[in-house]
Amino acid sequence: MTKGTSSFGKRHNKTHTMCIRCGRRAYHIQKKRCAQCAYPNAKRRHYNWGEKAIRRHTTGSGRMRHLKLVQRRFRNGFREGTMAKSKKARVAKTTDSTT
Repeated sequence: MTKGTSSFGKRHNKTHTMCIRCGRRAYHIQKKRCAQCAYPNAKRRHYNWGEKAIRRHTTGSGRMRHLKLVQRRFRNGFREGTMAKSKKARVAKTTDSTT
């Protein structure tokens, strides 16, 4: 039995399938564990020796659906329950003060 070409022809079973958390083809079917993100563990898989890998998956590398709204609210001091004054009212006020 050879270790090379003839053995590679027998590979037709998939060990990994798509992971529902990270989206990569790293979810091991028999182990029921993702090799990329460690799903179904609550904490994501990351190691300090993989500095660039951490950088690729850190905050800000995705959509930030909620956090970008929080950043905008932070810049405005988390104000709530107020309405912006209409531009017409502001223009009218400035013309009255000049005349």
